[in-house]
Amino acid sequence: MELGVFKPLLTSLAMPPMAPLLLALFGVLLDWRRKRGGLALIALSLAALWLLSCHGTAVWLARHALPQFEAVTTAQLKANQVQAVVILGGGVLPGAPEYGGAPQPSPVTAARLRYGIWLARQSGLPLAFSGGIGWAADGMQPASEADVAARVAQQEFGFALRWSEAVSRDTDGNARLLAPVLMREGVQRIALVTDAWHMPRSVAAFERAGFTVTPAPMGFTLPVESPLLQWLPSAQGLLASRQVLRECLGLAVGQFTPL
Repeated sequence: MELGVFKPLLTSLAMPPMAPLLLALFGVLLDWRRKRGGLALIALSLAALWLLSCHGTAVWLARHALPQFEAVTTAQLKANQVQAVVILGGGVLPGAPEYGGAPQPSPVTAARLRYGIWLARQSGLPLAFSGGIGWAADGMQPASEADVAARVAQQEFGFALRWSEAVSRDTDGNARLLAPVLMREGVQRIALVTDAWHMPRSVAAFERAGFTVTPAPMGFTLPVESPLLQWLPSAQGLLASRQVLRECLGLAVGQFTPL
């Protein structure tokens, strides 16, 4: 069994909401055994869960805990002599009844695909897509991210992918497996499309694979509600915080082993 299958489980244990809940459970056990610190741990875990469920916390973390990347312009692509736009997959919906059960891109993949196609049209550059079946979707996903993206790009946007890599299972695999496909045709300077919170790891992976990367981030973690609502817990805030913290964890672990 490949070690990668354990990555989603270990990540879930280290990320909210599981990590604060486990801390609260440990506090309950300490209090039940009449050990000191149990109630303090429970209070700490609840406070952490509250803060991490606020979209304002996610915005702050994205700005201060991750390297920052600005939106790219077509002028920058030309100045950097970019040869192709590369989109990274972000998951697939296994079956959508409203589409007759056909697999569809997840909201993350759909947003990346839309922006990548727009950027390719604006710049006149060819388009590549990289994404197979992620470790977390093992056994649940009937088609690769790249196959779904190619179909949607053609049917809904009238745009054909020039290159497609459909075997990778994580960010490091995206770069490692797409590299020979592009470099066979002399493509070494790329514009990389992924969410802003995912860009630090992605740039590092593609530079390790030998590419010269111009970041083309999208999906920035920005304020979307009034100041009051930003500091009230919500599922949206928890998801945004989790995404940012996951990337922080990935960058830290990636110093020792590629993710």
